Amino acid sequence: MGDQVLMSGAPSGLKHPDGVKTLIERIGQQGDRMVSQLHGPLYEQALRLNMFFAASQAATAVSVALTATYTGLCLSNPAGNTRNLVPRQVSIGVSVHQVALSCMGILGGYAAAGVVTHTTALTRYSCMLGNGVASTGLADAACTIVGTPLVIMPFVSTDIITTGTPNKGGGIVDLGGSLIIPPGAYVAIYALTAVTGLFGITWEEVPV
Repeated sequence: MGDQVLMSGAPSGLKHPDGVKTLIERIGQQGDRMVSQLHGPLYEQALRLNMFFAASQAATAVSVALTATYTGLCLSNPAGNTRNLVPRQVSIGVSVHQVALSCMGILGGYAAAGVVTHTTALTRYSCMLGNGVASTGLADAACTIVGTPLVIMPFVSTDIITTGTPNKGGGIVDLGGSLIIPPGAYVAIYALTAVTGLFGITWEEVPV
């Protein structure tokens, strides 16, 4: 591990972090730049006001399977938007005792006109709490989804429970930026059978 010192007149190919000139870069034995993670992985995007969230504000029943008359939590990108939406985290909290085993996950689809019927819109917020920057993405507790929706990723099973028995299904899933919602596309919470609960999602907004 060596130190690379940036001096006046040094080659222009040397790297500089965003907005701050680095005096020393630590270089690994394979020529890799060695860095430490000072903050969480999403801190920078939240600080730049590119991160947003929406969540259920009351218990909501998720519509069963791939029906067009959707209820639950849907994140959609309006047609003609200049930004892609990148969902990062999805959260599920079941709040009502179930009568049947269910599998939950996310569904998604695309139509050129996008989701245009927003029956019950949810307010979107900046992940920099208290900041008034508006999201270009749209979130709904009820809407009419279009195109041909598909199950993208099942990630939790919720079991039949009785009074006094905790349901361990749910939690937070980190999608790691693996999905991109271009203008016209959408993703939503999926349930194989009837499930009621609170749901949340965070996403980045990135220029197309």
